Amino acid sequence: MHVQDIFATQRPTFSFEFFPPKTEAASLALYETISELEAYKPAFVSVTYGAGGTTRELTHDLVVRINQSTTLDAVPHLTCVCHGDSDIEAILERYAEAGVSNILALGGDPPKNLEGYVRANDAFQHAADLVKFIRNFKGHSDSRGFGIGVAGFPEGHPGTPNRLMEMDYLKAKVDAGADYICTQLFFDNRDFFDFRDRCHLAGIHVPIIAGIMPVTSASGMQRMAELAAGARYPAKLLKAIARCGKDEDAVQRVGVHYATEQCADLLDNGVDGIHFYTLNKSGATRDIYASLGLKDSHSLQAV
Repeated sequence: MHVQDIFATQRPTFSFEFFPPKTEAASLALYETISELEAYKPAFVSVTYGAGGTTRELTHDLVVRINQSTTLDAVPHLTCVCHGDSDIEAILERYAEAGVSNILALGGDPPKNLEGYVRANDAFQHAADLVKFIRNFKGHSDSRGFGIGVAGFPEGHPGTPNRLMEMDYLKAKVDAGADYICTQLFFDNRDFFDFRDRCHLAGIHVPIIAGIMPVTSASGMQRMAELAAGARYPAKLLKAIARCGKDEDAVQRVGVHYATEQCADLLDNGVDGIHFYTLNKSGATRDIYASLGLKDSHSLQAV
């Protein structure tokens, strides 16, 4: 379903993110996760794209398999780095032929093995350039073309320390044709609400969905800080995790409880949607749904 139709009929939306598995065992585990989460009837699921397109085929294959073998609507990520016009054109043609309705357009990072990579050689210098290219793509059967999502950063974009310029860049993505914004993970809802208010002040009026990733282990929290380019952990959360000591089960319970409180507060304050970064596991997401009293992603819309 085109994302414009999703947001026209579902508010708030709930969605999940997966990443392409690289081994047979990881694939089996992921499809078990997908099977468990399918029952929650998410508005869509997204599939990540490796740095510089390193998972191009894996991402494509996973998106197509999800769309063909489940009731879920898969949204592939697509990035600027290491791609020319012809690369993106070919990727869009394949997705259009496969019946994919939506794309999440991102700036992206170079692969770690390309030390000193010169971004100036890329055809798309900013995510707004990629959004514009996707919006102008004429090969989709839907007359509106692909639905397009972009990233937002409640704690600030790591590459844009000037917060005023940050909003200018975000508005450029929306003006280029983005239909919605999905935020990076965050742990303090005040950052999200401030970000949402600044978007409105900047004239950005597309749906903004909040990215939530529950802490499930102390080591995972450290990896999350690296992946999210310095995500801020509030002292309240750190104190709660510190009380757990080396009890990893307790850490997970604390992390899920904290994320549940975040979600409840977001829902109480009119969030357009919540996007769960699942790390290809279903347990934490299912626990949050249960604590919120949600049978599936349509529960709130029936109230």
